[in-house]
Amino acid sequence: MNAPNRRRVAIGVVQYGVGLAALAWLLSQVQTARLAEVLAVVEPPVVAALLAVTGLGLVARFYTWKVLVDRIKRTDLATAAGIDLVVNFVNQLLPSRLTGRAAAPLVIRGRTGMGYSEAVAVAGVHTGLYAVLYGVGAAAGLALVVGRLSAGLLVVLAVTTGLYLVAGAFVLLAGTNMGLADRTVGALGRLVGLVPVVGDRLAARVRALPDFTTESAGWFRTLSSEPRVLLPYAAGFAVALVVAPGVRVWLLLDAFGVGFEPAVALPLYLLVAYSVTLLPITPGGIGVSEASATAVFVALGVPAGVVVPVVFVDRFLGVYLPALAGWYPSVGLDVSELVPE
Repeated sequence: MNAPNRRRVAIGVVQYGVGLAALAWLLSQVQTARLAEVLAVVEPPVVAALLAVTGLGLVARFYTWKVLVDRIKRTDLATAAGIDLVVNFVNQLLPSRLTGRAAAPLVIRGRTGMGYSEAVAVAGVHTGLYAVLYGVGAAAGLALVVGRLSAGLLVVLAVTTGLYLVAGAFVLLAGTNMGLADRTVGALGRLVGLVPVVGDRLAARVRALPDFTTESAGWFRTLSSEPRVLLPYAAGFAVALVVAPGVRVWLLLDAFGVGFEPAVALPLYLLVAYSVTLLPITPGGIGVSEASATAVFVALGVPAGVVVPVVFVDRFLGVYLPALAGWYPSVGLDVSELVPE
């Protein structure tokens, strides 16, 4: 076996080893017995409706990637689905949702074959738009819960909502403003240069980013400014992150005999309640998101005995199940060309 083939085999072994370890960890966090227990008390038509709504939300999520990739290189929904599922899988392994998206350019390049600069533009615009839209929705939810939550919880949710808005705005601005990007990269280069032993090498790689960013800037501006890209993306986001979770939780509350008024505000409450996933506390916000959502809805008058299983099922169907589905395509991704000789 020649050297390139040995290298490819070695990379494959490492990929599957890491992938299996990641899958084992994620499975350990998903309480399937508890899920079955909760769904056993829900009528079959409601379960079918929950699955249908979840499927619709997933397709809408896939579409947000497809509309961005299509502007550069035509692709199909299956390819976009692979990108979304792998990125979501990685998100559950790393603290902070935005941190996990750092792997997206590698995933996009591997799934579509497009250039790395174009892949960075797609990943950056997706991250920026997602964060801004999420921040706007969470801010609306925050405005509705002011005066109904404890001061401590309100401060935490205000901080995470603000971080979404700031992070999204910065990503979009840096991608279209090379001056800002250059200054940021320069400061980062000086900072990592202080790291013992490897600091100089890290700083050299960081300082090479402006040239790389310049190559991506043209596509970044196009993707982040054209209405034919922005409007479909926003529509996909609304279905995936607003409509689907809102309907899913409403169905579950109704199945447990608890009404919620006004129903139209339910998705906004969910956005702000789940905004804590941005904080680098636990991988994918596991546990923290459920606790935050429970506290918010208990303060809104939903009994704790009802909201706990409702939030658990919603998170399982909307987050953990898609993450599990993203395991296999993540280990099957060929990254051998991305690893230096």
